[in-house]
Amino acid sequence: MKNKSYPIIAVLLAIVIIIGCKTHFETTKINYKAVAGTGHFEHGKALVFSICAGCHYNRGLKKLAGNPMHDVPGIAGKVFSANLTQSKTNGIAPKYTDAEIKYLLKTGISKDGRFMAYMLRPNMADEDINDIIVFLRSNDPAVSAADTTVGLTHYSFIGKTYLGLKANPAPYRTDVKRPSENDEVALGRYLVDNVGCYHCHSKSLKSLNSVNPEQTNGYLAGGATLKGANGMDIQAPNITPDRNTGIGNYTKEDFRKAVKEGQSPTRKLKPPMEEFKYLTDKEVDAIYVYVMTIPAKYNVVKHM
Repeated sequence: MKNKSYPIIAVLLAIVIIIGCKTHFETTKINYKAVAGTGHFEHGKALVFSICAGCHYNRGLKKLAGNPMHDVPGIAGKVFSANLTQSKTNGIAPKYTDAEIKYLLKTGISKDGRFMAYMLRPNMADEDINDIIVFLRSNDPAVSAADTTVGLTHYSFIGKTYLGLKANPAPYRTDVKRPSENDEVALGRYLVDNVGCYHCHSKSLKSLNSVNPEQTNGYLAGGATLKGANGMDIQAPNITPDRNTGIGNYTKEDFRKAVKEGQSPTRKLKPPMEEFKYLTDKEVDAIYVYVMTIPAKYNVVKHM
């Protein structure tokens, strides 16, 4: 005979889990204002299009107006990236102070205290965050007001539960410096972290370590399942120096062409891999130099 108390126990257990999950955190009390100077706008634009545009740039509107996030499992709900334009009705930029944007990027905590894991860049240099904010406050067409929304995020019960269990804001680190361009390994490591190369090119988007990226499961060895063209599943490739399953046979020129033009020595790279045209050759070369210093990992990934 079935125990009719099981459904009740399950519901009570779910309620306990939800109550035990912290979903809101203390917001910032810092006093911060971005400073615009020579080169800050141009550098900020390059950073935004290299770091933020992959999720937020809407190709139809040609603005940073947001997109549906197809990599989020349907069981978790429907998720859309935010409108970053200067729209007073739909955009984030006018609603957030400079201090709140910086705090969000550093910790993942939004102005209303919600934790947003996909926004985390705890190791980003203060000067880079400054320049990103300068660009978001500019009159560039990509951030001019788009008084529209591509959709409203709605998490399911399962999605909310998962987010509550995974909520782990990063510490707010100040005075973080960008590595010297003359230190290729350090600069490459910094870019792999903050451009987010390791997000897709590790084992899973659900097990990223934003504070210590190298501790991410399957760091840069590929395997994460993403949504490609027409909604098809595609696995991100191994980009460790393994000569059989990674990019150990790539020259610096091969790597630069793959990153900036989407063309590997053997094939045209598929979405969601972008063409990182805003990265300088020196930055791409630094990523290559760094990647070649990490341990090679044998990991066969299907290129679907």
